[in-house]
Amino acid sequence: MSNIWNVLFGALALAAVCLANSASSTEWRQRQQPTESVEEQISSTNEDGILLPISDKDAHCTSDKTIIEKLLADYKQHKTPSELGVSVGIEVWVQEVNSINEITSDFDMDIYVTELWVDNALRYDHMNPCKYNLSLSNEILEKIWKPNTCFINSKMAKIHQSPFTNVFLMIYPNGTVWVNYRVQVKGPCQMDFSSFPMDSQTCLLTLESFNYNNHEVDMRWLESPTQPPLTLLKENIQLPDFVLTNYSTYLTQVVYPAGIWNELTMTFTFSRRYGWYIFQAYIPTYSAIFISWISFVIPERMIPARTMLCVNSLLAATFQFGNIMRNLPRVSYVKALDVWMLSILTFIFASLLELAVIGSLTAKSDKAAAALAASESRRHSSISNANSSQAPPSPKLCHHNARESSPHSCRLYGSTNTDPRAKKRILYSPTDGTLMPSAASPTPRQPERMMLIEAADDPKPPIWRRIWRRKRRGPSKPWTTEQIDQISIYAFPTTFAVFNILYWGYYLTRPS
Repeated sequence: MSNIWNVLFGALALAAVCLANSASSTEWRQRQQPTESVEEQISSTNEDGILLPISDKDAHCTSDKTIIEKLLADYKQHKTPSELGVSVGIEVWVQEVNSINEITSDFDMDIYVTELWVDNALRYDHMNPCKYNLSLSNEILEKIWKPNTCFINSKMAKIHQSPFTNVFLMIYPNGTVWVNYRVQVKGPCQMDFSSFPMDSQTCLLTLESFNYNNHEVDMRWLESPTQPPLTLLKENIQLPDFVLTNYSTYLTQVVYPAGIWNELTMTFTFSRRYGWYIFQAYIPTYSAIFISWISFVIPERMIPARTMLCVNSLLAATFQFGNIMRNLPRVSYVKALDVWMLSILTFIFASLLELAVIGSLTAKSDKAAAALAASESRRHSSISNANSSQAPPSPKLCHHNARESSPHSCRLYGSTNTDPRAKKRILYSPTDGTLMPSAASPTPRQPERMMLIEAADDPKPPIWRRIWRRKRRGPSKPWTTEQIDQISIYAFPTTFAVFNILYWGYYLTRPS
């Protein structure tokens, strides 16, 4: 009897477990049903988020993986997409200009290069794709045909690796391939320093297909009515020394032995920012030449002080010139800064020459004064000896404005018309030096002695007669040191001002 009850209790327990399992299974299905419906609703929403009914076509669309596998299954990478040639459009976005180097004549920049072409072997619009474009990695790019675009004049070009290879690939259902590279490239510049530092430099980058001529790959700039083929991603591109002022593109056809290639060239024009050179080269040289002119107002006797000013100005200008030129390439033509520095050195050297002339005239005048003093000393000593040995001569009055043939002329008594002493004539007594009448004296006649008295100056002749007399007299009286300094004070600044007008007017308006 007990065994029967045990069997009944076991059956009831088994039935209870089965009922519990079926209830939990039903609840789990009910919980999963809304999730599946939500997923179906999400998958069937449009671009605006509005739920749409799921069609049979969307339910059976082809995934990206399947499309790529089918496209690459029979794809031939070495085969040109069309036997009639492929048209490739090129577009460039300039991200940044990193540097411009005058020594190596090149520039460094980061750019985005876009390539667009149609490859019918990559069409998948007939496969009912789930997406209307395929964004792929650079690994897929290595498996399809490419136009092999390169920078033929670059010194260095590399695709950025930050942190992975910066290559963008997109394939559209009609077979259009869009490739974008982020590239760092270093290209050449056509440096011309004839207007330095008011110069403008032109840098070039040229693209072409390295393997295919224009019959196989017709490479052209991607023209658009809304966007040019060359675009700046920054509004202003400025460097410490340069600013980008102009850029353009053009296409040329170049003949090679293997055919004709289309070359796409980008031109960048950079204008130098010469503010640094104004403060570091021009203003210091202005100061140097102004200091050299201070010597014109220093007395001519202070030769050491004048020499120190001119020599220091010359040394300062020479040092400044060498400090700037050592950072520039060695070119064989004359630059604008060379013209300025050499002119400044010429003006300072002219100040030194003026100093040399002043020193020479001062030395000659000192020598002449010493010789005159010595002759006057000898003459006074001889007169003193003569007066002590004989009586003074009798007085004699002579007239300064009398003719030379007249008996009253001073020349008859040993004087000259040019002698300044002939303008003062008096008679004095041989005994006490007083004026006396010319009366007869019982004493024997003694040699007459002439003294100078104030006489009336000659009347001023007309100017034409003065010019004629000056020509007849020959060379005019030599200039004095004071006259030379006065002329230099006005001549040097005037000449320098004229030079500044010509220099800045020419180089600031000179076309680059």
